[in-house]
Amino acid sequence: MKKRNIPLILILFILPVVSRAQENVLEELEKIAIIDQKIMMPMRDGIRLATDIYRPKTDEKVPIIFSRTPYNFNSWGDGKQKTRTARRALEAVKRGYAYVVQNERGRYFSEGEWDILGVPLTDGYDAFSWMKDQSWSNGKIGTVGCSSTAEWQMAVAALDHPSHAAMVPQGYGAGIGRVGSINEQGNWYRGGVEQMLFFSWLYGVEHDKFKPRIPAGATQEDLIRISRFYDLAPENPPVDMSEALKHLPIQDILKNINGKHEIFDKMIRRKPNDSAWFQGGIYHDDMEIGVPSFWFTSWYDVSITPNLALFNHVRNNSKDPNIRENQYLIIAPTLHCAYNRATKNTIVGERNIGDARLNYDEQIYDWLDLWLKGVKNEFKTKTPRVQYYTMGSNTWQASETWPPEGVEMKTFYLKSNGNANRSLSDGKLSATKANSDHADGFTYNPMKPVPSYGGNVCCTGNAVKGGAFDQQEMEQRDDILVYTTDILEEGIEVSGFIESTLYVSSDAKDTDFTIKLIDVYPDGRAYNLDETIHRARYREGYDQEVFMEKDEVYKIDLTPMSTSNYFKKGHRIRIEISSSNFPRFARNLNTGGNNYDEKEGIIAHNKVHHSSAYTSQIRLPIVAKKSLDKK
Repeated sequence: MKKRNIPLILILFILPVVSRAQENVLEELEKIAIIDQKIMMPMRDGIRLATDIYRPKTDEKVPIIFSRTPYNFNSWGDGKQKTRTARRALEAVKRGYAYVVQNERGRYFSEGEWDILGVPLTDGYDAFSWMKDQSWSNGKIGTVGCSSTAEWQMAVAALDHPSHAAMVPQGYGAGIGRVGSINEQGNWYRGGVEQMLFFSWLYGVEHDKFKPRIPAGATQEDLIRISRFYDLAPENPPVDMSEALKHLPIQDILKNINGKHEIFDKMIRRKPNDSAWFQGGIYHDDMEIGVPSFWFTSWYDVSITPNLALFNHVRNNSKDPNIRENQYLIIAPTLHCAYNRATKNTIVGERNIGDARLNYDEQIYDWLDLWLKGVKNEFKTKTPRVQYYTMGSNTWQASETWPPEGVEMKTFYLKSNGNANRSLSDGKLSATKANSDHADGFTYNPMKPVPSYGGNVCCTGNAVKGGAFDQQEMEQRDDILVYTTDILEEGIEVSGFIESTLYVSSDAKDTDFTIKLIDVYPDGRAYNLDETIHRARYREGYDQEVFMEKDEVYKIDLTPMSTSNYFKKGHRIRIEISSSNFPRFARNLNTGGNNYDEKEGIIAHNKVHHSSAYTSQIRLPIVAKKSLDKK
């Protein structure tokens, strides 16, 4: 493909247009809004948090949309005005809301020291109290945000502030510690295995305690003035994370790239059930959420399963029937926080999944109008409890529950003659159990792990591309076992939690086992849907480590996967099994040691067993409905 040269005259034309559009946003906002920036909101311990307020020019009291974030929302950068926050504020003010955005403690102009997943819950509570007492406030506050701007909302909701009237958490998995048997501690673990997203994310965002600071006692006028020249955003040198994440021991990854690693150092040593996880700012299932919630999730997000589990937990376990009743959910087919990037032909990774657009903003404001303004609108009568996108059929669907009504779990057993390595092997997914055990074995060398290719990811820089990618080439590796159904004679919709059980053995004290769910097209393309992993030492629970004996067979129940996918007639359903998916997940070095402080691994010879006694299996939630295949 020839490189296209864009004429200079076109560039000179575009730049003024963009600049003028930015000016229009700012001008329009100034016409309709009272703008109050760099207010230093006091917390109970005297720490002040930098806050910007945009509110309608009216004498009437107004409700508040509150966004609390670790990210930079400063209106200036590199000597130019930015409009991202202004655009959000403009939309809110037009609709009769005050828009309040605040940095967490220790971030940018906010005072104090920052700690990921451990900021005081009281900061959110104190912010609610301050805002409700303002003369222009009607006392109703709705929290909105995605990813780290969402993660704090659940735990604060459990504090039951009377002004916290509604929330819209989006891509919120980093704020979930434990929900039932799912124990990921804010996306740090899956199945007891370290997820490596925070390894790269922290490099880019962690602030240094030795950073330049604003002198104590600076006035609002001073802060507004200097914010035109300094945005306090760290600019770390770019790093090739695909190489950086290979460093061993993993406890030194950030140190090796000259990153700040104070927070990382303490977190990398926490075991999945460490008491420290329960002392910070993330939500655990012994906390009571008392806020009407509109949840946003996506199929190719790193935390899709705990996200859905939390929605169900609140729906089924809240002590307040009114709260149970007022929980709504959207599941989009996108990457992390990419809801509004869906197009008429939405491509996630390499797979075209059709027109996945949805009127997200309209629904969000209808929700907020209902709870913050008391508007008797049609949200509850027009909005399904669960809106979910089914890939394959490429349709938005509705249900009162998750999984949807009419789901039946169907078991597919693993079978082979002991030769399930590679895609053209004899590995089968069958409705009947294997009669005798022809175990499939493979060699797992942690120094040559299976590379991550696509998947449900976030925040790994250039190390992993998220989404659906054709796995055919990957399946030629000898350290991947492949099990596939016969060609489907009719289409099957799989929507819900995908459960899996493996019977395994190894000559190592400890190792990992991974599963990937695949949609295989008639032409051989094999698109990944979700993936999971489990560390063998945690097979009896995260509160204990039980190591393996050589060649003994053990049962492992893996953390469920989640999807909604229509496997069309002529397609096949496939799973891949291995012992690594790197750097999506950290490598198990197979020694039985801490893993985080080790430089050398040992080779493990692992087996997956399948027989009438060792019923290795995957259980798929199948929706009973008419075929959607074209005739």
